Amino acid sequence: MTAPDLRIGVLGFGLRGSLAETAHRPGNGARVSVVADPDPAMRARAADRLGGVTTVEDHGKVLTDPDVDAVVILTPDHTHAELACEALRAGKPVFVEKPLDIGIDRCDEILRTAYETGTRLYVGHNMRHMPVVRLMRDIITRGEIGEVKTVWVRHFVGYGGDWYFKDWHAERRYTTGLLLQKGAHDIDVLHWLAGGYTRQAQAFGDLMVYGDSPHRRAPGEPKTADWYTEDGHWPPAEQRSLNAVIDVEDVSLVNLRLDNGVLAAYQQCHFTPDYWRNYTVVGDAGRLENFGDGPRGHVKVWNARRSGYRADADAVYPVPDAQDDAGHGGADPLLIDEFVRFVREGGRTDTSPVAARMAVAAGVRATESLRAGGTPREIPPLDPELIAYFERGQTRVAGG
Repeated sequence: MTAPDLRIGVLGFGLRGSLAETAHRPGNGARVSVVADPDPAMRARAADRLGGVTTVEDHGKVLTDPDVDAVVILTPDHTHAELACEALRAGKPVFVEKPLDIGIDRCDEILRTAYETGTRLYVGHNMRHMPVVRLMRDIITRGEIGEVKTVWVRHFVGYGGDWYFKDWHAERRYTTGLLLQKGAHDIDVLHWLAGGYTRQAQAFGDLMVYGDSPHRRAPGEPKTADWYTEDGHWPPAEQRSLNAVIDVEDVSLVNLRLDNGVLAAYQQCHFTPDYWRNYTVVGDAGRLENFGDGPRGHVKVWNARRSGYRADADAVYPVPDAQDDAGHGGADPLLIDEFVRFVREGGRTDTSPVAARMAVAAGVRATESLRAGGTPREIPPLDPELIAYFERGQTRVAGG
């Protein structure tokens, strides 16, 4: 017998409203029954795109609704901890969009609340479901490059001026910085591929391009209709209607020492002409590198012999096509699949609240280092009791 649809309440219908659209599958396991957003324009958009949905202004109405089985939080980053803890205390299984929050203590509060209430917590690190990431992890797990020793990540953010410097993302008070807000994705993937978490972070960065632009909107003025176009707004100096306040960096360079001895580097730039991620993972018996991070991309492995530069790698693996092209190379539908299964059945998931916290912690400490002239920063440990709880799939031991 087919299970009834999981009834989902969504908080926020902004840039990640697309994830709510992905989750809305009436008759196929899940449907969005209600959306809360303080902005009437966002409520109207949700009503237009999600057939049969109810919209409300007050998020509290979602958390107390007996017809809501689970809550998906898609609000700005700095609101995640307050809303997630409130939903967890209301007994609603919670999906929190990445990053988990913008502060380490706030992330720890979410995990502690999930532990104390026993309510299921899931974090939307969708890149763990991206075909290119799964392919690289499979290659590493098979031992094709030996034991991982170092990881290098370059993130070319071709649409950075559109997506991160025209709204709240441009302000420290809402994000801490893009090294956290945007970098949480890649730091989490880096940790997953390396098999460890950051213990020490050191960084440099600057606001090199968008900080000098005089083309700002007045405080409170809405974004223009053409704030984002697929092929426009190039070069970066052509950007118009930027956010009134811009105090986050648009380029960052980070060095990381992981708790298993792996050394890693992450570089992020928001004014490149291309948009993709390049990973290089070096082990003690070879290395891999991806060329393209979506369909028609491939991952190359060099592990048979020493040589000078050669394009003819020892193995070449095409990045698999996604089963569904919707959202982040097909990752978003798989993310929702896992969340729905987790709400219904519990158990372990490929995403991890602990890993989400550790990605935020690395981003926070790296940002502190960056703004202190590159002084290294230590990552505060997480309570071992919480680590054990989440590693068990959010179940308590007998008598615990």
